[in-house]
Parts: sequence; structure tokens; C-alpha cells
Amino acid sequence: MRSHSRLRKHTAKSVAVGAAGALLLAVAPAASAASAGAGANAAESGPGAAELGRQHHERGRLLSVTEVAALSPAQVQAAVVPFFGDTKRVRYAVTDYRITYSTVDPQGRPTTASGLVALPSGAGDRLSVISYDHGTNPTRDAVASVTAGGGDREAVELFASAGYAAVAPDYLGLGTGPGVHPYMDLASEVTASEDMLTASRALAGQHDTNLNPRVDVTGFSQGGAAAMGFAHAIQQGQAGAYWHLGAVAPMSGPYNVRTAEIPALLHNSLNPESEVLYISFWSVAMNRIYHFYDNPAEVFQQPYASIVEGLYDGNHTEQDILSALPSSPTALLTPQYLARLQHPTGALLKAMTQNDVSCDWHPNAPAQIYGADGDDGVAFANAQQCQAQLAAHGDRVKLVDVGDVDHNTSAELATPQVLAFFTENER
Repeated sequence: MRSHSRLRKHTAKSVAVGAAGALLLAVAPAASAASAGAGANAAESGPGAAELGRQHHERGRLLSVTEVAALSPAQVQAAVVPFFGDTKRVRYAVTDYRITYSTVDPQGRPTTASGLVALPSGAGDRLSVISYDHGTNPTRDAVASVTAGGGDREAVELFASAGYAAVAPDYLGLGTGPGVHPYMDLASEVTASEDMLTASRALAGQHDTNLNPRVDVTGFSQGGAAAMGFAHAIQQGQAGAYWHLGAVAPMSGPYNVRTAEIPALLHNSLNPESEVLYISFWSVAMNRIYHFYDNPAEVFQQPYASIVEGLYDGNHTEQDILSALPSSPTALLTPQYLARLQHPTGALLKAMTQNDVSCDWHPNAPAQIYGADGDDGVAFANAQQCQAQLAAHGDRVKLVDVGDVDHNTSAELATPQVLAFFTENER
């Protein structure tokens, strides 16, 4: 599948090999919804560059709003059926907004990010929230806030048409955000999601709508691990005192890089093209944060070592990347790096272990894990190990196996079930 479509079936599927960055970190208090709403309108709006710079320190401040789509219930149904089937939960018309907002980068420095907010029409003036985290995407404009038809925007519209305020961060370096994407850096996925939530509350206020404190959290693939980390942050109060965790239901996430995803990759039990994409993306992105190699030739064989970092600049599609790289990890990676992946130490070990914490907590809210034992992109062992980590904290969470299906199909089957799970637990 290509980068602009997380669900459309192609040879390479949109998954993730890892997550990096500490989950719990000291963060500045998010800006209030009242202050966040100043100066943005439902059409295109936003302050100038000087004003943006002044506002950066106010995390969660709404900086600009663009209406990108307005759909009737019939149009929502037509959009979601190719991905999720003939769901009975489509009810309301939906308006989609791309927002930009202030947040922080992996080093805690001020930056901006974008995301999609979908609001239903006629569902009342107080809405519960579903936060959705998307899967692997190396291409800046192939996100839900910019592009329709890939499955992510359609998932958000499905949630909104069921009566929720649906919120989907693009993460850093994607959409309209500056810089490169810190792929699977859990800490910045969490802060981007936190600040997106605050900015979304301001947007809703502009439309005479209040967001309930309850937040249900889900995500697919890369977003599955991000969702678990974000849910933990909400429960810990990191998203602000206003919010509380309603329920969490991740889908097919790479929760344990070192003990589940990397072993599956090394034993060739996943799709080879997927393995090439994800291990190269993960290695390049993690090295930007953890610095476990000085020269790409330490990790990647030639001639790929000279081009691989440039492929992950946000401007190349998944097809571009796969056509430039070999068809198997053993042809891409050096023998030395393959050995290091099996026995990581130092910064490489840190890059792995700091990410295998997304399930290392006890949810004080309904929780359910979705996965597929036939998944050819994210090893099913991830979901099993996540369930075991939660159980070690005394939380017996159900693991729903959607069957012997591939990675993208697992999301197609699980997304309507997740919506039903959230709805049932809100009653």
C-alpha cells in the first residue's frame, strides 16, 4: 500500500517497527481553550510569522483553521463503505477542519503541527471525543488533514458521523508541520496529541460546541502504540486537568519493538517490502534522536547508504522509497547492524527500550486490544505482549483477534468494532 493510503491494499503495508522517546516527560501546562481560540475562523485564517513565533510557547494554541470538506450522511456513508463496510453508525453530516497549533519538538523546543478535526452537525452542543492516531506514513501531504481516500480521514469521518468530535493529529513533520517526521518517537506523538486536543476544544468553541472531558483513544499500526501512550498521558493528567480517559482500544500496534517486532523482522516472518520500509524509516528517524551511528554505511549497505536518509525527508512517497531500496532487509542492512539489532546495546538499546512502555501501565478505564493473527506487517506477538504487560499491572484486558487477515484488513475489520466498543462503554 502507498503512503497516502493506510488501508488500500498494495504489496507494502502501512505499519511501524518501533516507537522511540520516553512516554512520561515534564511538559508545560497546555494553554486554556479560551486563549487558544483567539483569531481563528472556520475558513482559512491565522496570524503572521511574527505572531506565530510569539505564540509558539503557548502549547495547544489554535493558530489556523481551514475547512477542507463538508459531507452529508450519504456522502459519509459512500466514503467509509470501501474501507469499513456498510456500517449502521453513520448518522450525522460532518464538517472536516484542518488546524495548525503550537506544540513542542522531541527536544522540547517550540514548533507547530497540524491535524484533522471532524465535527458532526445536529449531534448536540456537547460532544464526547474520539482521538485517532494514524499509521506509518513517510509523506508529508499523505495525511488525513490534507488528503482523502486513504482510510485515515474516512475513519475520522465515521467516528464524527456517529456523534463524536473526532480528532486526528498528523504528528510532527507531517501535514503542514515543519521539519522531518520523528517516526515513532512516542514522546512527541503524545505531546502532539495532547496539544491537538486543546486546540480542538478551541475550534469546537468557535462553533458553539463544548467538548466533554471524556476522551476515547484509538489508533492503527504506528498509531496503536501512540494511542496507548496518549491514553496513559491522559490518565496521568499530562493532557490537562480538564480531560479524563473514557476508553482505549488500539489496533495492530507495534508495542514491543525489541521483543516482538524486531524478532519477526529478523526471522523473515513479515512482508519483506514492509520490513525494508519500516526498519529503514525507524533507523533513520531514531538516529536523529538517539545517534547510534555516525555514518549511514555503518547500518546500510551501499549504494543505499548514500541515499536512504534523503528518502525520509517527507517529500518522497512510499513507492519512491521502495523503488529505491532493495526488496529484503538482508540486502539493505549491513551484517554488523543486523547483529546489533539482535543484541542491542547503548543508544540503540535505549531507542528500543524507551519505546516498549506504551502498554506498561494500568488503565483505569475500559480497554480492549485489537489485532490479527495473520498480520503480515506488525507481528501479532505485539498485541499478545501488550496484553501481558497490562496483565502484569493487574488489568485483564481482552485481546480481540480479527482473524487470519493481513495488516490493512485488520484495521478495516477492527475500526467499526472499536466504535461499537466506545459507544457501548459511554452508556
